[in-house]
Amino acid sequence: MNQMMTAPPQADYETIQAAIRYLSEHGPDMLDLPRFARALGRTERQLTDLFRNWCGLSPKSFAQAVALDHAKFLLRNRQSVLDTTYAVGLSSTSRLHDLFVTYEAMPPGIFRAGGAGLDMVWGVAPSPFGTAVATATEYGMSGLGFAGDGVSIEAAFLDLAQRWPNARFTRDDARLAPLIAQAFDPGQWSADRPVRIVLIGTDFEVKVWETLLKIPLGHAATYAGVANHIGRPTASRAVGAAVGKNPISFVVPCHRVVGTSGALTGYHWGVPRKRAILGWEAGVISAAH
Repeated sequence: MNQMMTAPPQADYETIQAAIRYLSEHGPDMLDLPRFARALGRTERQLTDLFRNWCGLSPKSFAQAVALDHAKFLLRNRQSVLDTTYAVGLSSTSRLHDLFVTYEAMPPGIFRAGGAGLDMVWGVAPSPFGTAVATATEYGMSGLGFAGDGVSIEAAFLDLAQRWPNARFTRDDARLAPLIAQAFDPGQWSADRPVRIVLIGTDFEVKVWETLLKIPLGHAATYAGVANHIGRPTASRAVGAAVGKNPISFVVPCHRVVGTSGALTGYHWGVPRKRAILGWEAGVISAAH
C-alpha cells in the first residue's frame, strides 16, 4: 500500500480545510488551479503536491470526487445498500476497510446503566482530518470524533463521553494513539488484525450503524435506502437522527450517507470534513488500483 496515506502534519489538514471551503463556494467544474493556489497562499506545485501527499489525488480529481454529481452517479449505479454490499468482496482491490471491522454491541443492561462500572480511557492523536479524539473500553474503540473548527479537545471528548455518563474515564494518549492510527491507516486494515469497535445505543440505532458498516468505500447510500434495508421504510427521519448520533466517526462510515438527490447533507463533525473524508477515500481507491 502506498505510504502516502499516513497521517500528515496538522498544518496540512488546515490547508485542506481551507481548500474544501474554497471548492464548496466555487464548485469543481471550472476549477482554476492558479487562482485556487493563490487563494490558499500556495504555488500550484505546492498545492498539487499537498493533495497528492494527503490523498493521492490532484486538486481537480479531489474536487470531482466529492462533487454532487459524483454522489448522484454513485446512487444511480448502486441504488441500495444491499446492492453495494453484494457487488464487492474481500477480493476487491479497493481495500474496503469496513470489511476489516469487527464490532460488539454492548448488552442492553450496560446501555441502560450508562456504562456504570466500566473503566474507559480516552486520548488524542493526529489524523488525516485534524485532531482525532477517541474513547475505548477493554473490548475496543467506543468513540471517535474530531477537535478543531471551533471544537475544543475537551468539548469533543465530552460529546463522546456523554454516551457513557456513568463510566470512569482516564486520559491516556499513548494507549489510544495506536488504535487511532490503525483506524486511519489503510496499511493496517486486515482481516487478521481488524479494527475492533464497541457500539452502544438503542436497538434501532445499532441496526442503523450495522447497516452503515455495509456501505463499501467509494459508494453511497441514502437515508431512505438505509431505512428500507432495516425494514423500516417510513423511518427515514429516524434513520437520519441515528446516523447523526453515530459514536464512531469514519470507522462506522456515516459520511457515506447522502440525501435522496445525492446532496452531501449534514455531518456531525462538519460538512467540510465529510467532503475531506470522501475525497481521501477516493484517493485510497485510486492508490489500490
